[in-house]
Amino acid sequence: MLLELDGLRILTDPVLGSRVAHLRRHGPEPGAEVADRLDAVLISHLHNDHADRRSLRRVSPETPVLAPPGAGRFLESCGLTAVSELAPGKSVKIGKVEIAAVEAEHGHGRAPRSRRAEAVGFHLSGSRRVYFAGDTDLFDGMAALDDRLDLALLPVWGWGPNLGPGHLDPERAARAAAMLSPRIAVPIHWGTFFPVGLASLLPRRLSAPPQEFASWCEKLAPRVAVRILLPGEAGPLSSLDEGTE
Repeated sequence: MLLELDGLRILTDPVLGSRVAHLRRHGPEPGAEVADRLDAVLISHLHNDHADRRSLRRVSPETPVLAPPGAGRFLESCGLTAVSELAPGKSVKIGKVEIAAVEAEHGHGRAPRSRRAEAVGFHLSGSRRVYFAGDTDLFDGMAALDDRLDLALLPVWGWGPNLGPGHLDPERAARAAAMLSPRIAVPIHWGTFFPVGLASLLPRRLSAPPQEFASWCEKLAPRVAVRILLPGEAGPLSSLDEGTE
């Protein structure tokens, strides 16, 4: 996700190319301008589909990069020179936006040994209050993150036909929305990358998760407005001022 907030351009977990290992992109590839003029990059964890070396090398080396403890060495090997490791509860201020690392429930799992680091989410506080979950499962402190959230960016699937522990599926993401109670929830982490050869066999896994999330939110979090953005699509934060109807 590229967030434009209070004059800042903040890119989260950039994967900007057409492939990651055995995964292939479905849908439009981000334009070259996505990685230009960035004020910060947020890295939630070091799995290949969140910390892609080739994509990170497209980021200007002096761009501030905020990442979990243990991530600095890998990110510096990508040519990035302004890396700050943030444990949950720690924060930095960039421009008018305070960015804090928050807890995430997501293990090393598929990460190569050279990329072992914690996982975090991020809370952004400026004229809007935004939660970017990264990859996480439900955790006990989720409801206490912020009772005035404007926007929650919640993963609703992954890159394969199944999900392992440490992830949110559409139902659990809706439970997260109910716990967080943001004004708007945008489902992320779906419909972009899939293993070679599986897309034609399991096409619904590329398209159904956000609609399933919206349906579950109607039951579990009816006060939360769901806005579905297709991969590559933009939506104005100004819509938060228009209410949730």
